[in-house]
Amino acid sequence: MSLKEQLNQDMKAAMKGKQTDRLSTIRQLRSAIKNKEIELRQEIDDDAILAVISTLVKQRRESAELYRTNDRPELADKEEAELKVLQGYLPVQLSEDELRQLVAEVIAETGATAMKDIGKVMPVVMAKTKGSAEGRLVNQVVREQLAG
Repeated sequence: MSLKEQLNQDMKAAMKGKQTDRLSTIRQLRSAIKNKEIELRQEIDDDAILAVISTLVKQRRESAELYRTNDRPELADKEEAELKVLQGYLPVQLSEDELRQLVAEVIAETGATAMKDIGKVMPVVMAKTKGSAEGRLVNQVVREQLAG
């Protein structure tokens, strides 16, 4: 089943179960997907949908962080609730150890030796993780391993 079909089923289930917060988040996600399709002028596949979801997850995480620092816990809680719903559509996240191992393999494959080679390593790692690791964490691990 494609992610679009899954979203449609989950939206119907949320409507029937009167889960207003979940329903709202799924509708926002479907809207973001539709906007991306309009922008590209074609239907998008599951990989592109995962990229849209990853972007929304990053936005929610940053918003929640900002709300917490500005003493707005009720808004931060709302963002975190949406974040949990969105994360349910992403693949299982890699542990930090798994990510470190993957980065080490890619560094060996590409022959990267210094920080200037980060441009060779990052795209390969991001392609292999496909939504199962946050870009910021990947960047941090790559930098650590290239520096060390």
